[in-house]
Amino acid sequence: GIVLLGIKEKPISHFKVEGVKEPQRLITDLFNTLNNPKKISVNLLNDKDVQEVNIEGKTIIQIHIPVAHRKQKPVYLGENPLNRNTYRRLHDGDRYCDDEVVRRMLAERVEDERDSRILSGFSLDDIDNHSFRIYRQMFRDAKPGHPWLGLDDFTFLKKLRGWRHARETQKEGLTLAGVLMFGTWEAIQEACPHYFVDYQESTGDKAELRWIDRLVPDGSWSGNVFDFYRSVYRKLTDPTSLKVPFQLSKGQRKDDTPVHEAIREALINTLVHADYSGRLSVLVVKRSDRFGFRNPGNMRIPIEEAMKGGESDCRNRIMHQMFLMVGLGERAGSGIPKIYSGWSSQHWRPPELYEKNEPAQTLLELRMLELLPPGILEQLEVMFGEPFVQLGRTERLILATAAIEQVVNHARMTTINTEHSRDISAALKNLVKHGFLVANGQTRGAVYTLPNQGLPTPDEVFGRSEHLSESSAHLEGSSAHFKASSERDQDGRLLPPLLDAPIIHDLSQLSPTMQARLASLAIEPNTKGRVSKETMIKALLDLCEGHFVTIACLASLVNRAPHALRQQYIKQLVSEKKLRQAFPQSPTDGRQAYITCSKV
Repeated sequence: GIVLLGIKEKPISHFKVEGVKEPQRLITDLFNTLNNPKKISVNLLNDKDVQEVNIEGKTIIQIHIPVAHRKQKPVYLGENPLNRNTYRRLHDGDRYCDDEVVRRMLAERVEDERDSRILSGFSLDDIDNHSFRIYRQMFRDAKPGHPWLGLDDFTFLKKLRGWRHARETQKEGLTLAGVLMFGTWEAIQEACPHYFVDYQESTGDKAELRWIDRLVPDGSWSGNVFDFYRSVYRKLTDPTSLKVPFQLSKGQRKDDTPVHEAIREALINTLVHADYSGRLSVLVVKRSDRFGFRNPGNMRIPIEEAMKGGESDCRNRIMHQMFLMVGLGERAGSGIPKIYSGWSSQHWRPPELYEKNEPAQTLLELRMLELLPPGILEQLEVMFGEPFVQLGRTERLILATAAIEQVVNHARMTTINTEHSRDISAALKNLVKHGFLVANGQTRGAVYTLPNQGLPTPDEVFGRSEHLSESSAHLEGSSAHFKASSERDQDGRLLPPLLDAPIIHDLSQLSPTMQARLASLAIEPNTKGRVSKETMIKALLDLCEGHFVTIACLASLVNRAPHALRQQYIKQLVSEKKLRQAFPQSPTDGRQAYITCSKV
């Protein structure tokens, strides 16, 4: 994250630039401390991560702290990672890592393959014969003619590294990978006491407690990873619930669509990246509108790197290779991009990949919700004809977003599209060049609309002669008199014919009843210097319910500076589609107004 030195926050959410005296001396002291192994275990910073920044004539220090790599963790104070010297940032504070968490990080540091460990006292009797026989048949189907096909079971298992001989210790036996992948339930429980795999299927939402199908190790099947994968993949891709159109290849139907590939990769990723020493279970959930995957343990590389592809650090590499040998899964570094591209092929909302720390876990949600309303692509095809059909997926998605949301910009497309930022910029430029979009503004700050969109501008609503700044309007209590010829309703709200709802731009013009109602909605943030983020958000959404309210009026009602209010709250609510702008093509205009989005 980013640390800023020289910024004062008092009260909460009110920031003031104080500046840093002798910044070079402070930077020198910082690096001296970071490079002292008696003070901290590793220095993650280099010169480019620490910069002096001038704001309002004062110098602050901006420090970019990168993510520590697996082999650098844990980063701890002093010379001992245990005894409360290791911390983890959770929410708004630092929390001690208990010794169990620290030891797990130390194990991750030294063990590139968590599943290569040789298990003492285990034998071939601990392998489930039925599971292993099915795997060998899948291997035969995937690799006909392979030289391993003629090997006996024991030699074949050694080739897969399910049985390993350690040269340095002369120890040999079943590996953790062999037992997890093909073992009996009794053997797995002895090797991994906390191991548990769980599949849950429901037709309801998260509040639904009754499952229509569930698979857990209950003694009726082996309970191993390989059998769990085979059973669960069939359930996830059941054609009666996963209604994905088949594709054609050389005139033949392809049952394995990009969506099937994405689901398969998500399931295998969950199984081969799981930390089976953790107390959390592997969990796969299927609902009518989504799939959910959870594995114990955080990712070994940053999520941003995983999404780009090309880099991999698999926790259970032997198990991953076992899946690859029967044609399942993707090569190192390509799995996550495969999941994202498979989901985007249906114009569904992008997958959500994230981590939690207490306990450590990685979660992936695949929602089968349309990113585009039904019929929008057909409308655009009617509007633009055959040239629209010839556009690529990114260009079509940009135009569909512009049609749905009235405007589109570079920042918005990066949140709903997996293409590289440069590719999005090129697509926007190409659409403008060929007349599909009209640009307003320059570079990445520009906003784009469809031709003849007819969006109202602040000048058209309020008149061209009034251009009050946010700050002056706020200081005057939003009593500015715009030269607008529109009528007003009984509450004193302006009724511009170009907008689809009334607009409040001048609090003094409102009826006493409306003034009192708005004041009651904003009473807590208006009278208190500090309120919770949830309280402020609720007040803003309530104030904007049923009408547009200008930023100056909102700032006056909640007793905050307009610019700070926009940066700290309004921008987020607009991006989350909780507030809608009156003038989306002019997002930073001082006369911008907002209305609460309709609840779907």
